[in-house]
Amino acid sequence: MRFLIWACLCIGLASAAQAEDKQAILDFGGDAFRAGASVTFTTVGTDDLFMAGETVNAAADITAGRKVIISGRVGGDAYAFGMTVNATGLIGGDATLSGYDVTTGQVGGDLRASGAEITVNGPVAGYALLSGGEVSLNAPVEGDVAIAARDIEFGSGARIMGTLTLYEKTPGTLDVPENVVPSDRVVRNQLRDWNKDFSDVSPLSLGKAIAGFLVGVVVVAGLAALVASLVPDQLASIRRQILARPFGTLWFGFLALSALLGSAILFAMTLIGIVFSPAVVFLAALAGFAGYVIGAYAFGVGLMLAFGRLEPDSIGERALAAGIGALAAGLLALIPFLGWLFVMALTLAGAGGMVMKIFAPRFFAPDDYRGY
Repeated sequence: MRFLIWACLCIGLASAAQAEDKQAILDFGGDAFRAGASVTFTTVGTDDLFMAGETVNAAADITAGRKVIISGRVGGDAYAFGMTVNATGLIGGDATLSGYDVTTGQVGGDLRASGAEITVNGPVAGYALLSGGEVSLNAPVEGDVAIAARDIEFGSGARIMGTLTLYEKTPGTLDVPENVVPSDRVVRNQLRDWNKDFSDVSPLSLGKAIAGFLVGVVVVAGLAALVASLVPDQLASIRRQILARPFGTLWFGFLALSALLGSAILFAMTLIGIVFSPAVVFLAALAGFAGYVIGAYAFGVGLMLAFGRLEPDSIGERALAAGIGALAAGLLALIPFLGWLFVMALTLAGAGGMVMKIFAPRFFAPDDYRGY
């Protein structure tokens, strides 16, 4: 829960920083929070570090972004998630890394890595769980090793002191040199058993990525279509406001989500109100997700209008608009850097339109919004 709260905070900071292409900075209780397009952290003596951004370069504990670089020494555990994760610095504790391309250096504890391409270039003092399409082991591992991969390459420095458990599509197909680990310490299992044994460290494949993308599109489109069928007039009013004043609703959504996240911090600072902080953060996350669904629907309707279609006035047309918006938003989100900015803008605009409809602030809402 603590990590989720700080992750949501970093996302909020990131949205503010991306709008001005600057870093958002917060230091509180010995912890440091950084977010922005390109974030570098070099301060020593920090208890925990939480970062979010397009490119993050850290010399401390926790990072998340599209491209993550851990080049400095990490005294404790490291958790890094991104498209590219390059953890070449010394990690004193355990390392949990996930991305498309993952590279590791020296790890003082256990290593858990998943990705399409995994390269282990430094020694591992504990065990190693490696799940990927291609795995390269170029350094010694003191403990046991479990690998699920299509291809495995062992470098000249590879040594496994414990037991090597291989998860293969056809057991016996992957070659393991005797100088890496003797054959009597090699166990071969079916690849399908990996998910049963290690369900939280699964291989990243193109099929799974496409399936996950399509499921996300269907869920967003389905929710948008459901809302459009239940409250068509209210959603149409919000959608018209977003399309008519996209920057205004985006700004108001930023204010609303910032207020929610800021209130969570203030609740926590009072100590008595700290019990309310998780609920407020959950409310902010829920508002952000609802904003994305509404924003995707408005985007779909906008695309239909741009191609000469009339405003949707039936359940089928609203469902079509929701599907078009969810698919187009999902595809645009895949664009590096700009895609993330688009998703942030869409989420904030949708949240802003929703909040304006509910509260109808007189300093910002047009006449037809007053009285709802």
